[in-house]
Amino acid sequence: MKTNRLFWNSIIAVVLLCNIGCDQISKTIVRSHLNFHEQINLFDNRVMLTRVENSGAFLSLGDSLSSGVKFTVLIFIPFLSLLAGLYFLFSKSALSRSTLVALSFVVGGGIGNIMDRYLYGSVTDFLHIDFGILRTGIFNMADVSIMTGVFIIVGTYLVRRNNPLMGMEP
Repeated sequence: MKTNRLFWNSIIAVVLLCNIGCDQISKTIVRSHLNFHEQINLFDNRVMLTRVENSGAFLSLGDSLSSGVKFTVLIFIPFLSLLAGLYFLFSKSALSRSTLVALSFVVGGGIGNIMDRYLYGSVTDFLHIDFGILRTGIFNMADVSIMTGVFIIVGTYLVRRNNPLMGMEP
């Protein structure tokens, strides 16, 4: 059982590091090669790369807060939450494999964005997708990690709800 836990802790660490690494490498490339609001269109203008700096949270919420409140709400509290998430991931053995992987994506993405807020005072966003009915705001790879984790959690829930015998692994 201890070997199995070591194996899953290794999987968690790899997923976390891959998510953080992909996010930070992509943001470093964008920061060094794109000017603010410069736009590069790809795939018949369906995918756009454009660099923006978001000093708030989702949709720039909290952007106009005072620096002390902004630090508390956008860095300190999320940092504590991510620490709790890491503790939870590495200490709870009763979680399903899909939940472990999903939470690793969410926490990895959260760490990527919190690193930006702490190091640069804002989060670098650079991707925009426009496929007609599917149109996004500008986001980054940390956001993709977080949404991937959420989709895994929701998808797993829906599958288990419709077939309670599936996914009962610890």
